[in-house]
Amino acid sequence: MLIQIEPSSSIPIYTQLTHQLIVLIAQGQLKAGDTLPSVRSLASDLGMNMHTVNKSYHELEKKGLIQIVPKSGAMINPIPRDGIAEVHRLRIAEELEPIIAEAIALGMTSEGIEMLTATIISTLKEES
Repeated sequence: MLIQIEPSSSIPIYTQLTHQLIVLIAQGQLKAGDTLPSVRSLASDLGMNMHTVNKSYHELEKKGLIQIVPKSGAMINPIPRDGIAEVHRLRIAEELEPIIAEAIALGMTSEGIEMLTATIISTLKEES
């Protein structure tokens, strides 16, 4: 599991970690049932504070991607067979709206946004 944190980035470290773990799940490098390293272990490996890793794990749990079992660790949740839960679809739409609005405000067309989205999806699938 390759994770690279950029300490000088304007993106908070816990957010960088969360995003990278989500990409690993999306690419299939982390699969349903896989356990994540302990908070202490991952923090030590990445040279960061345990609270930072803990915050990232709780963000992933809130998004429905992992389950944290006290004293046992964190495990990747299975993908539901009946598709994404409505609560997650609504949350994702809420998070995407300002990004899409920004793209439009900066002059991107609908077609440009669709092409960029397709490119990102293609890149995620290629890396898996």
